[in-house]
Amino acid sequence: MTKILVDGTEVDVPADYTLLQACEVAGAEIPRFCFHERLSIAGNCRMCLVELKGAPKPVASCAYAVKDCRPGPNGEPPEVLTRSGLTKKAREGVMEFLLINHPLDCPICDQGGHCDLQDQAMAYGVDSTRYHENKRAVEEKYIGPLVRTAMNRCIHCTRCVRFLAEVAGVPDLGAIGRGEDMEITSYLEQAMGSELQGNVADLCPVGALVHKPQSYNVRPWELHKTESVDVMDAVGSAIRVDARGREVMQIEPRISEEINEEWISDKTRHVVDGLRLQRLDRPFLRENGRLRPASWGEAFSAIAAKMKGADPKRVGALVGDLAGVEEIFALKQLMGSLGVTNLDARQTGEALDPAWGRAAYTFGPTIPGIERADAILLVGTNPRTEASLLNVRIRKRWRMAPLAVGLILDEQPDLTYPYTYLGAGTDTLTSLGKGEHSFFEILQKAEHPLIIVGEGALGVPGALAAAAALAKEVGAVAEGWNGFGVLQTAAARVGALDLGFVPGEGGLTFSQMLEPGALDVVFNLGADERAIPPGAFVIYQGTHGDAGASRADVILPGAAYTEKSATYVNLEGRVQMTNRAGFPPGDAREDWAILRALSDILGKRLPYDSLGGLRKALYAAHPHLAAVGSVEPSDMAALETLAALPGRSEKAAFASPVADFYLTNPIARSSRVLAECSGLARGRALEAAE
Repeated sequence: MTKILVDGTEVDVPADYTLLQACEVAGAEIPRFCFHERLSIAGNCRMCLVELKGAPKPVASCAYAVKDCRPGPNGEPPEVLTRSGLTKKAREGVMEFLLINHPLDCPICDQGGHCDLQDQAMAYGVDSTRYHENKRAVEEKYIGPLVRTAMNRCIHCTRCVRFLAEVAGVPDLGAIGRGEDMEITSYLEQAMGSELQGNVADLCPVGALVHKPQSYNVRPWELHKTESVDVMDAVGSAIRVDARGREVMQIEPRISEEINEEWISDKTRHVVDGLRLQRLDRPFLRENGRLRPASWGEAFSAIAAKMKGADPKRVGALVGDLAGVEEIFALKQLMGSLGVTNLDARQTGEALDPAWGRAAYTFGPTIPGIERADAILLVGTNPRTEASLLNVRIRKRWRMAPLAVGLILDEQPDLTYPYTYLGAGTDTLTSLGKGEHSFFEILQKAEHPLIIVGEGALGVPGALAAAAALAKEVGAVAEGWNGFGVLQTAAARVGALDLGFVPGEGGLTFSQMLEPGALDVVFNLGADERAIPPGAFVIYQGTHGDAGASRADVILPGAAYTEKSATYVNLEGRVQMTNRAGFPPGDAREDWAILRALSDILGKRLPYDSLGGLRKALYAAHPHLAAVGSVEPSDMAALETLAALPGRSEKAAFASPVADFYLTNPIARSSRVLAECSGLARGRALEAAE
């Protein structure tokens, strides 16, 4: 530790701290534009200038290390002044310089109200300028459907360039020209290809990059803000839902060091219009082959009539990817009271059983734990499309110190970091487990090897057992380190498996229930990814007019994740909770309340009348779900169980379940913005194939 004086306050800081960090430890506020805690240091805005005693001129505190400061003539600690006259004059000069070419368009700028330049000009600027030359004019750039440019405002902080190059791992933006002719551009003015590109508008401190879908629609002071979690994938990113009245207007990231840091994917951010398009806002009943609007009473009566006398063995319940724990728990209790054992939430057909232990379906090392790994094997997964923020962590670990990454998949995608392609499927995994591949030695020699198994492998019989046996062989699970993780893609999956929403004794699996003639009645709780064949009477409870609603005989309109307080369990096994930012449209209701009302009509009344009562019963049955925000560690012994599972691996290739990153669920498929992104992504893929 090194002693340093900041405005007369002595603090002890590590020698490799910058002056900016030391000043913040001392409680001094340092303005900045180019500096960002998660990006490399550029030192090009100069707004963070401070006076360093003994230095001939003010120094950029973001780029000056404490260890480079000279002590006083008698060995006194270095002294930094952040409020001196010299510092004040230097900052005023920098601000005057930054505003030379900045247009005076605050009233029509979408960044107005949360603009760093606006705030710092008020705090550190002056009310006049010595410059009277014409302002620079820069032609606007097309960089895609998600980010709109106003490059006259750009101050060349290069935050956007550094984010895309360092965090996202794609060279989508860069600088051309020099001096006054310097411009930030995508070179050929093509759309950016990163699935994280919306974050550059969050990073931009001056309004040169703003979110195009929200342009001219909303001001920050019009919104009420609700903290929530994302359900577009199983990562469970921390988000803030901003609504105006009943309508969600934008979704922004919240800081969560343990999950998403401060980034979110474009699907998470721009699914907003999908929340209001193609919504189910009233019950529907199919008559003479056509769906007609109906009352709740009519819909419930039709269900009761069909269930009356139905054989429980011919009734099944399916759960989709966006369902909360509360409604899954209520549905399981309702089906249990009816004697139904045909239950399943494993929509992609993966072979997982909660009886094997939580290690069989959770990400054991946790997301922050990725940073401890020194060798990684990806089995049947493309983390860039299946869990974008988890892929960001892997890239972050690779940037800390390059490590070996191996991939077993039927394609060779761009993961934004180098990897060794090992093969396509079970043959490669089997040979690796026998030590017949050089990558086996890399895993064996690593102190913290990490094996990540994706849903592409979970659907192949025997693949999970082979991966677990490999993890055991290379010592991936040891005291103080759990290096075996399963990467789920659906927000509802881990919660449903925690509740045991899988076939009971003699029950049918998801795939078996979808076979023609297998069932007479199917209760579908938001499962839209697989088609239900003709013949069965289908009750669909969901939010959007997607595939499930098109096939339904009765539609019960539910609430989206922004319209209810619901529990979700992310891929780590971390318990999280959404908060209601608005209300469901029309006659739609919260899903647990629909099931509670239906249970009355079916004569199997559920024993709770409020969400609090439901959660009390839920926590009594599954105590770990009451610990919101925490991760219950996986049982290390479960790896032995997985490795000893009977059966041999079938010869098959591992294919990622996410064919289109932007259109993975009913809400995303209803979004026009994400549909445009999907079209551009397909075009890029075709160009690459040619």
